[in-house]
Amino acid sequence: MTANSEVGSSVPAKNGNAGGTRLVIVESPAKAKTIAGYLGRGYIVESSIGHIRDLPEKADDIPEKFKGEAWARLGVNVDNEFEPLYVVNPDKKSQVSKLKQLLKDADELYLATDEDREGEAIAWHLQEVLKPKVPVHRMVFHEITPQAIQDAVSNPRALNLRLVDAQETRRILDRLYGYEVSPVLWKKVKPRLSAGRVQSVATRLVVERERERIAFTSADYWDLRALFDIGRDEDPRSFGATLTSLDGRKVAQGRDFASTGTLKSAEVLHLDEQAARALSQRLENSSYAVTSVESKPYTRRPYAPFRTTTLQQEASRKLGFSAKYTMQVAQKLYENGYITYMRTDSTTLSETALAAARSQAGRLYGAQYVPDKPRVYASKVKNAQEAHEAIRPSGDEFRTPGETGLSGDMFRLYELIWQRTVASQMKDAVGESVSVRIAGTSSTGEKAEFSASGRTITFYGFLKAYVEGADDPSTDRDDSVSRLPNLAQGDALTALELEAEGHSTRPPARFTEASLVKELEDREIGRPSTYASIIGTILDRGYVFKKGTALVPSFLAFAVVNLLERHFGNLVDYDFTAEMEKVLDDIANARAERVPELRRFYYGDQGDDGLKELVSDLGEIDAREISSFPIKGTDIVIRVGRYGPYLDRDGARVNVPEDLAPDELTADRAEELFTQPSGERQLGVDPATGRVIVAKSGRFGPYVTEILPEEEPPPAEGAKRKAKKDVAKPRTGSLLKSMSLDTITLDDALKLLSLPRALGEIDGEEVTAQNGRFGPYIKKGTDSRSLASEDELFTVTIDQAKELFAQPKTRGRGRAAAAPPLRELGVDPVSKQPVVVKEGRFGPYVTDGETNASLRKDDSVEQITIERAAELLAERRARGPAPKRPRAKAGAKAGAKS
Repeated sequence: MTANSEVGSSVPAKNGNAGGTRLVIVESPAKAKTIAGYLGRGYIVESSIGHIRDLPEKADDIPEKFKGEAWARLGVNVDNEFEPLYVVNPDKKSQVSKLKQLLKDADELYLATDEDREGEAIAWHLQEVLKPKVPVHRMVFHEITPQAIQDAVSNPRALNLRLVDAQETRRILDRLYGYEVSPVLWKKVKPRLSAGRVQSVATRLVVERERERIAFTSADYWDLRALFDIGRDEDPRSFGATLTSLDGRKVAQGRDFASTGTLKSAEVLHLDEQAARALSQRLENSSYAVTSVESKPYTRRPYAPFRTTTLQQEASRKLGFSAKYTMQVAQKLYENGYITYMRTDSTTLSETALAAARSQAGRLYGAQYVPDKPRVYASKVKNAQEAHEAIRPSGDEFRTPGETGLSGDMFRLYELIWQRTVASQMKDAVGESVSVRIAGTSSTGEKAEFSASGRTITFYGFLKAYVEGADDPSTDRDDSVSRLPNLAQGDALTALELEAEGHSTRPPARFTEASLVKELEDREIGRPSTYASIIGTILDRGYVFKKGTALVPSFLAFAVVNLLERHFGNLVDYDFTAEMEKVLDDIANARAERVPELRRFYYGDQGDDGLKELVSDLGEIDAREISSFPIKGTDIVIRVGRYGPYLDRDGARVNVPEDLAPDELTADRAEELFTQPSGERQLGVDPATGRVIVAKSGRFGPYVTEILPEEEPPPAEGAKRKAKKDVAKPRTGSLLKSMSLDTITLDDALKLLSLPRALGEIDGEEVTAQNGRFGPYIKKGTDSRSLASEDELFTVTIDQAKELFAQPKTRGRGRAAAAPPLRELGVDPVSKQPVVVKEGRFGPYVTDGETNASLRKDDSVEQITIERAAELLAERRARGPAPKRPRAKAGAKAGAKS
């Protein structure tokens, strides 16, 4: 690939009605269907179904002639200019064959993949694989409308290999990082972990925030809250105010305390409960007067139109969507022609879009809400690709949400985009902010000063159309109003109420998906278009889990970040990662070249170690140490093991609950875990066998088992060892739902160990009562029937079993009467149906009667909210119905046996 060259034709294409066939290739079938409807006769529009080739994912994908090469496992020849080894994805071979066949009958080829670096790379790969012998055109557009598609066909450009080079450099960097660093995690932390150039840095951000919470010491402080009356019959007549100073000394508020719980300055007055209550009593009968009134004009300008990250943030705040789900819905809106391209870092609107937004604002809200000139927004993102537009409704005239015919989540996201776009071209909101100070003297002569603030909005401007959400629910919205009475200096006031109020400082809030996206963008780490997949990856890998909307790091994440910080510090350094993005931008803009930058990253430069050197010496990495975290003030250590985190005290171990947040594992909580019967509890001796029976907590829940005698000594040399099948195994039995580790008795345990229980025979076949993953049942050969309760496991008789087997087998919901819901949560914003939590075969789940979604490991029946339930249901709807398993044919089975 020659970075400075361009490939393909930029000659205007023939008219669609002229002779010949034109093959247009896009990425997705939905996009192909929409565009085909706009182009009509003379065009064949087909999908590549995403990327058609990539670096090999597994050893089987590597061509035979390269398998002996030392670099083959990487898929990149690090010894020869970092030449990538590309292979057609196994699941895309049939589609590639189809494209090649279509190309044989085509007179021209249009590569109409997305107008970003990834889309440019897909177009290049298509050209490399298909090897067209007809003219090739690069067709680009940022919205799918009839006019935009016709313009794109008439004005193609050449393939931009600078963009391809930047994207391929990113792909190679990510491959080298992942394939060189991940094996270190396998050896030193846990098998099958993954590291990623941006993924690991995002995980580090979440871990660092949790470290801050762990180190945080809360401080208690008190102040006074007063309700003052102005003494005149006005609306409002009273207002609230807070004590701010005493004898000229500022009264401490939360911002005056450091994270250690101590005051940042000794000059601030720290009131405790006793002092605050005593001061309240001394001020009880005091007179008060207004000492100052300060008014300032209030102006709030509209928010810029959406780019990828701001859309993800707002959809998270307002709709409860995850970043990944937001992009899935936006993709559908784009492919079906409702919005412009959704992966963009630009806030620019085209001239036609500006006109459409201004026209609609005037029509809906009145000419007085539209400024004289269009508003232009400068991008806050460095290296923003201004050739792209902001995310907006498509077309020269915007459809209102009601005119689209959309429903569900597509409607809600379109409405959000439409509102934001129209609001961006409306006038400022204006009003007045007022600050008031009130003074009074206590019975002992202390000068107490209170303050109050208010805001009125005299012209709502753009706020009529749209108000942005906030990550902190305690933050006032931009359209919130708090009116104060008309006050003047010297006005006398009466205190109707005077109460001492206690407060505690709070640790820094955990990241949500919205705030993590913002943090990554502010630090210029990664590309905005990748944030949704990055967050999805760290959730899927178990590095992070959710509590409500908060992102909580697992102890596994602590171990991984600990290792990376100590031994690969540069690779998870925020500035270094951001600098790599600038390098990729430089390659795209011809300010840098691919090979020198890859060489610097992999082999090092000017005394700095490269990736290869960093992963070469693993001997100094102490696996036990990097996965160990002492709990302050105790002799207890948290360790991350192969099967999860556990507490260790002088060899005594106890498992850490999976959903326990690291900052909640305090010294007291650790001691509590050690006192719980989570280890091994001896219940007694089985009188029939003489073996000790114990209750344990295992990976799959609590169970009982028997202790077998010590192993026999190994056989003498030359003697035959016992076959594995002849070695005795202890009996085990899972606890029933009605049982718990701390109350189970020996009799209960012996009952469990008696399962499966033989009842007798029916038609010559043995019948047993068993407890399975779906509950208690009886079994005869391959036939089974469910039992109504766990108690019946020990009471059901052979005669009762005959009656059950005589009845036809019921399936699904017909097995038993529907159990009442565990909780009622509210109404789903999409289906408008009530959402409840139910207990299912695979655990608790939420349902609106149409869609079911299982609770995740970090969700609990008691704490799940309607917002979280709506998010789970939305994600389940996006996945579509579960594919049905094909049934094996009888003939195939018979053949397999022969």
